[in-house]
Amino acid sequence: MKQENYIKGMIMIILSAFFFACMNVSVRLAGDLPSVEKSFFRNLVAAVFAAIILCKNRTAPKVDKKYWGPLILRCACGTLGILCNFYAIDHLLVADASILNKLSPFFAIIFSFLLLKEKIKPAQAACVALAFIGCLFVVKPGFHNAALMPALIGVCGGLGAGIAYTMVRVLGTHGVKGPVIVFYFSFFSCLSVVPWMVFHFTPMSMKQLVTLLMAGLFAAGGQFTITAAYTYAPAGKISIFDYSQIIFATLLGFFLFGEIPDKYSFAGYALIILASLGTFIYNMKMAQGKQA
Repeated sequence: MKQENYIKGMIMIILSAFFFACMNVSVRLAGDLPSVEKSFFRNLVAAVFAAIILCKNRTAPKVDKKYWGPLILRCACGTLGILCNFYAIDHLLVADASILNKLSPFFAIIFSFLLLKEKIKPAQAACVALAFIGCLFVVKPGFHNAALMPALIGVCGGLGAGIAYTMVRVLGTHGVKGPVIVFYFSFFSCLSVVPWMVFHFTPMSMKQLVTLLMAGLFAAGGQFTITAAYTYAPAGKISIFDYSQIIFATLLGFFLFGEIPDKYSFAGYALIILASLGTFIYNMKMAQGKQA
């Protein structure tokens, strides 16, 4: 791999992290609207973008029947992940909600073992354990913690995303194109919340609508740049830079909302990022071993 491509991949994944941090902030700025409505408009924009790409590339959104199971699981768990993540963003510090969503790669390791029967190496198990110890520092379990339930819902968001990413890998290895997966996921996410919105729709101002559409645009920007990043460089070599989202989320949370995470949250961030670094180093060594 050329050094130039590595740098391009690194820049793209950092840009992606910035866009997703901006998406989270936009969700908060949309104000006191149900998480369901926020997710609908976020996914509506993503569905439109995915449809445009499919039309531009003249790609038919066909998926073989034998892969419908993984596709439905990806859509359902991805929808659960977004709903939980948006709820956490509204009820926690932006940085706390962001780091809990970043537990998804560790859940992906667990579900790759449970669903795909992939072996978990001792080094991977140690990183997963370290990540969940860090999670405890962020969640701060206890009867007197008013944010306990939103934090647990945030963890559920990471869990849903972890299963979804596992299914994306299954679909991708069998030739299902990324835009097709994004289109079905976004369409499913919008469609699944329509019954709730029919009976519980909360009217919104033009400012709130624009803010939610901006969240969708930031999400689309994040998807495009992360896809570009992985065309320049393998995921194992640049994925660690995705955690720059926590830095962006912390800075945006401070400047826009005056949020300052406590010492326990910072300790949790450090442990989860350290676990991710350990996974990154392990993947690099495994890749080098295969090349040798």
